[in-house]
Amino acid sequence: MKDNRTLGLRLSFLLLLLVLPAARMTIKNNNSNTLKHLQPFPPLKNDNLLRAARGEVVDRVPVWVMRQAGRYLPEFQELRKQHDFFTVCRTPELACEVTMQPLRRFDLDASIIFSDILVIPQALGMTVEMHAGVGPVLPQPICTPEDLKRLTPDGALSRLTYVGDAITMMRHKLEGRVPLIGFTGAPWTLMGYMIEGGGSKTMSKTKAWLTNYPEDTKLFLNLLTDVIVDYLEMQVTAGAQMLQIFESSAEHLSKQEFLVWSAPYLRRIRDNLVDRLTKKVIPAVPLTIFAKGAGHSLKEQSELGYDVIGLDWTVDPVEARAVVGPNITLQGNLDPQSMYCEPSELRTLTTEMVHKFGKSRYIANLGHGITPQTPIASMEVLVEAVHNAL
Repeated sequence: MKDNRTLGLRLSFLLLLLVLPAARMTIKNNNSNTLKHLQPFPPLKNDNLLRAARGEVVDRVPVWVMRQAGRYLPEFQELRKQHDFFTVCRTPELACEVTMQPLRRFDLDASIIFSDILVIPQALGMTVEMHAGVGPVLPQPICTPEDLKRLTPDGALSRLTYVGDAITMMRHKLEGRVPLIGFTGAPWTLMGYMIEGGGSKTMSKTKAWLTNYPEDTKLFLNLLTDVIVDYLEMQVTAGAQMLQIFESSAEHLSKQEFLVWSAPYLRRIRDNLVDRLTKKVIPAVPLTIFAKGAGHSLKEQSELGYDVIGLDWTVDPVEARAVVGPNITLQGNLDPQSMYCEPSELRTLTTEMVHKFGKSRYIANLGHGITPQTPIASMEVLVEAVHNAL
């Protein structure tokens, strides 16, 4: 009996020696990201952005810039010579490198994960290509309601996990330097790209859907809303500390159209996301809505439940504050074209802008994304001027 037990122990020991290396390899290859995610994120050192979003006192006015990681940076252009646009988006190491680039140059108060709003149409089964000098192209757009059957919402989130991986990786790489912002396109804006087959100056095909296929339009927008809520929840779980919803094509809607085809879906995104996070006992993060060209509906935007409203450069800060009241943070809104002014003029324009908004409940930014030819020196002037304005 003793010999049998000894033999059994020896066999078990040999089996363990065989299994352990394979187990170690499995952990190394398959669970490294999981193990890293289980590590606590570094404590945040500069939380001015989050405090501004919550209406708390800040040390200085926080500033970041839409598209701050992008084509105006020489180092981004060098990286793009080696990798196509969506390869950068889908490769967490590359996405983090691009996200970090502006932080190495400028004293910004936030980072925003490098990605694109059109990763959602890709996750729904559509081809999206980035053409030089043209921008995004969707070669097989949604032309009729029948084409909606081509979309594959089931499993869409599983095709976006690379964004979550990049967010988690970036939180660690930041070492608590500044908060990390996640983002998405809003339903109306995404629907426009998917119908137009790319960017459009008129959105005529998309607007025709509102008249010709109103019920199918609602179906389309609701489908996108569901995917967006999943996507944003995943970003928060991965480590995003703030979220921005880009309704970049709101300028193509009248006020009445905005209240029918945009606002209800923006509200549902906010309500459903907050409800999910609450039920899962996940702390909520500040939410920003940036509806470019929807200055006509600021009051209605202030009633959607978002913490921050982004303003484009056509909106007067004083008038905006009077409309939305004291309990919502405003973000913006320097004209991106002002970044081409002489440094002294840019400094004056920036300082005047900050004075109009004030230090309370304010996040400095441009009124839209920074443009590709913007001088590096202009970013330096902008950031310095914001921080020294008050």
